[in-house]
Amino acid sequence: MADRRAVMMRALRQQKAPRWLGAGRPALHRLIRSRRQALMTFGSSAVVLAGLSSTAAVMLGGEHDDERGPEGTSGANQTPREAGSYSNRDASYTQGVGGDGDLGAGGLADTPTAAAQAALGFEPKFSTPLTRDPVLHLLRRTTFGVTPQDVADVRQLGIDAWLDRQLDPEKLPDPGGDQVAALYPRLGLDIKQLRGSVPDNKRNEVQMELGQATIGRQAWSSRQLYEVMVDFWNNHLNIQNPLEGGADSRPDYDRTVIRKHAFGKFSDMLLASARHPAMMRYLDNAASDRRAVNENYGRELLELHTVGIDGGYGESDVRNAAYVLTGRTISRDGEFVYDPKRHYSGAVTVMGWSHPNKNQSEGLAVGDTMVRYLALHPSTAKYVARKLAVRFVCDSPPAPLVDRLAQTYLDNGSAVVPMLRVLFRSLEFWIATGLKTRRPLENLVATARVLGVTPGGDTDKALETLYATADRLGHAPLAWAPPDGYPDVAGAWQSAHGMLGAWNVHRALVSGKVKGATYAAPEQLVAGNKTGTAAGYLDALSQRLVFQPLTQPQKDALLQFLGMPGDARVSDPKLGGKLDSLAPLLLDSVYHGLR
Repeated sequence: MADRRAVMMRALRQQKAPRWLGAGRPALHRLIRSRRQALMTFGSSAVVLAGLSSTAAVMLGGEHDDERGPEGTSGANQTPREAGSYSNRDASYTQGVGGDGDLGAGGLADTPTAAAQAALGFEPKFSTPLTRDPVLHLLRRTTFGVTPQDVADVRQLGIDAWLDRQLDPEKLPDPGGDQVAALYPRLGLDIKQLRGSVPDNKRNEVQMELGQATIGRQAWSSRQLYEVMVDFWNNHLNIQNPLEGGADSRPDYDRTVIRKHAFGKFSDMLLASARHPAMMRYLDNAASDRRAVNENYGRELLELHTVGIDGGYGESDVRNAAYVLTGRTISRDGEFVYDPKRHYSGAVTVMGWSHPNKNQSEGLAVGDTMVRYLALHPSTAKYVARKLAVRFVCDSPPAPLVDRLAQTYLDNGSAVVPMLRVLFRSLEFWIATGLKTRRPLENLVATARVLGVTPGGDTDKALETLYATADRLGHAPLAWAPPDGYPDVAGAWQSAHGMLGAWNVHRALVSGKVKGATYAAPEQLVAGNKTGTAAGYLDALSQRLVFQPLTQPQKDALLQFLGMPGDARVSDPKLGGKLDSLAPLLLDSVYHGLR
């Protein structure tokens, strides 16, 4: 370990901290540059710096201070925004960045290919250690990790045709995803079927299968962009899995709400979630009654699912939304049911929408009308658009891009695919190379994908191990407990624990320590070494694992680690066992840590 650490220290000792570290990072990070330089390893530590708390950002005089409401305003009458709340949880990590949101290029081209080519003509405001190859950038953002086959497919089909296939997943063969589905057939059962065929004391196993299947689909599905959006929506309309008391309904929620509507209309997805027993249980609406109204779901519907804090809702909107949603509960059979006797009747007003709400028998339809109104609200359009830009572009996305996506949302009745098409035609997307960090689960899955880990003799056992590994990293799929979903900004994931955990994952997967899966032979990683020299070996390995060459200082440091001159002949592709340490070192780098 000491030798390995020395290699990593020497690799960047002579380099200055790159400018891209300022993108989406709090201003204080610039004050600790000298310490950061001493810790960086091929830039890897830049991916996992200790994050600033929102309190520290405010103490430093961030922009948030100027946006608070007037002193003396009654908290009961204020909107959350006026009271000083951040726009959302992720904003607490990015609020102090400053700047005008300019990435160096913006605007809309006729096609994704045209946008990619146009962006290459501009100098990014934030330089990046990653190659600006549009194919690699596209794959880093639209898949759970680049593979050599992905690169070959995009280069053969072209960017536009490849995206067209990904945006129409039903027509795209998916043998990997089918294999995962066959491994967990109980995930295809509806609530009634599951309750009728799985004993109560075994139903939690199905929730665990959902978590494992999620990793399997992310790693092996051909429908990668679809899986990325499934992950996006699962975080937006988050319900923790496993869910206490939801063993019969949480898997069904994933299939009938998220996966069914991931490429459809958000309004349809939101309506489906508002009629699902898992959501009713998770946010306590099942217990809400006109005589004892629970505001939890009404609040999260406004704050997290639709208009957001910047939408301007107040406590009156929360209470009225909760009134409208009374009566939505769960039957003894575990199914969603509307009970009119529990529904509050009386005039209600929420964010400009109003209804006399006189008849309890019509309460379900009234609620659907409100949910649909909120789904198509301009503030919801902007809120969803910004989250989409954060996922695909950068932690602090440019306002013109967000506005463009929000208008597309409204023009298309909340349809998702038109938004994605506009996103990929936007120059902001193509110039943002290197401005997103892979979260722990993404890093794990990307490592498995690039190493060619595939289903094996005991795939269930392999996925169980991968799930447990992600859980130790704090990023088990679907397992986030609060209703706001996993964070999607770098500051939320920066820690020494995360860095060491990622390093351990890389070593375990390179060494084939996850039993039950199939691994590529080590010599396949360096099949591109045509020269037969140590320098050629490093060139081939870096191209295979991180899809770009190393800098000369980095290559020299690795040659010193191997104890070889660059022109030394290499006959053993395993380097006498050193490959098991060399390959993880490349995966520890910033080249693999960014997406």
